[in-house]
Amino acid sequence: MCAGRTGGIGMNFAIVRFIIGWVLEFEAGFLLLPALVGFLYREVRISIGFIAVAAVCLLFGFLLKRKKPERMDLYTREGFATVALSWLAISAFGALPFFITGEIPDYVDALFEAASGFTTTGASILNDVEALSHASLFWRSFTHWIGGMGVFVFIMAILPLIGGGTTINLMRAESTGPAVGKLVPRVKDTAKILYEIYIGLTVVGTIVLCACGLNLFEALTTIFGTVGTGGFGIYNDSVMSFSPLVQNMITLFMILSGVNYTAYFCLLSRRLKDAFSIEEVRWYLGIILAAAAVISWNIHKLYPTVEETVRHAFFQVGSIMTSTGFSSTDFDKWPELSKVILLLLMLIGACAGSTGGGIKVARVVILMKAIRKELAMMIHPRMVKKIKMDGRTLAHETLRAVNVFVAVYFVLFFISVLAVSLDNFGFTTNFTAVLATLNNIGPGLDLVGPTGNFSIFSHFSKCVLIFDMLAGRLELFPMLILLMPSCWKKY
Repeated sequence: MCAGRTGGIGMNFAIVRFIIGWVLEFEAGFLLLPALVGFLYREVRISIGFIAVAAVCLLFGFLLKRKKPERMDLYTREGFATVALSWLAISAFGALPFFITGEIPDYVDALFEAASGFTTTGASILNDVEALSHASLFWRSFTHWIGGMGVFVFIMAILPLIGGGTTINLMRAESTGPAVGKLVPRVKDTAKILYEIYIGLTVVGTIVLCACGLNLFEALTTIFGTVGTGGFGIYNDSVMSFSPLVQNMITLFMILSGVNYTAYFCLLSRRLKDAFSIEEVRWYLGIILAAAAVISWNIHKLYPTVEETVRHAFFQVGSIMTSTGFSSTDFDKWPELSKVILLLLMLIGACAGSTGGGIKVARVVILMKAIRKELAMMIHPRMVKKIKMDGRTLAHETLRAVNVFVAVYFVLFFISVLAVSLDNFGFTTNFTAVLATLNNIGPGLDLVGPTGNFSIFSHFSKCVLIFDMLAGRLELFPMLILLMPSCWKKY
């Protein structure tokens, strides 16, 4: 994976620098939106802070991209390294408004909050969310929306950075799932289609939430976290104080946002048969229905009505499986069976090609089929059996990639649990803290449950969890490749 090209030629640092420059300039533009919100709410000092950080991003971006690279080739090595470094950069700069305005006075805490936002994790170190300014609340939620579909998908949708087809390596490094392809022949057109669907869900969701009684600020910040599957709330109780109707609409849009966007493309292309024949989507919806049904039965004694029981069950199943992380109730008080089901949903995650986190339904289905194949071959050694998804035989490379991903996932998971255990908190807290960050979920159980937060951890543990959030959002390998010395050889 690290070679990236024939002959072992080293890293093209110029193209990496150049693209990171573009990313920082785009972040400068994004930072102006919360500044505008601050001015609307007469938070002048906070708005000036956002404008100052935007100017810094613009300056650094200009310096990095002022000299165009002689070689514009972008291979796997450069693609993965560029994406990983860019996400580190936007998180580092995105934390500055919290820090310089004093709303989060510790920079590591500010970085944790920003990384959690961009990676759509939704884990927070804040004890009192409502103490933040409107500008900062908007920025927290807006980072979910930026990171949900992906920074590079957005940039490629409006700006042809590099000629040729090598930009697919940026999309592959940033997108979720076992395989990333193009919906249409051109990468730029694929990026446009994805963002058109994404913006469409956002606009419709905002209108629906406003119609259900939320004001525009509440609707926007909530839908950013819903469609981006992030989960930062603007109230201390997440969305518990919202009406049942609003909670039901959030549930609907969370589940819709966890669907593979290929299904939406097929629907828009009037290929209804193709849309409804996607095996992963059928499994995804089936798992949600089954999990919600079992949990509804398991928790029915905790709530006075069937409606309330079913509403909370579907909300939390949708929230956890899509890695959104909103809370409609304190599910840490649910029976053990329900909590174990939620932990399993954290691992599985949403569909590939969605904004959700986790291992992904497609990988789980492929693994189950591979196990079934191995068992069948033990009984019938001479049998020839191929693994298929959506009627197509899976290539050996896809199966190998899934196996390697799962192996690396659990190695990183257990190393992270060992690392954060140095803080000497309970096993449930440590285990679910890593699970919640590596899968970009947000809340865990016990001290990091829906009524707790991550402020209890040391700076070291927070840095480990920040790495996990970034690794989880970028499907592990872009972050891990930064740790390989062989990938940093120059031309």
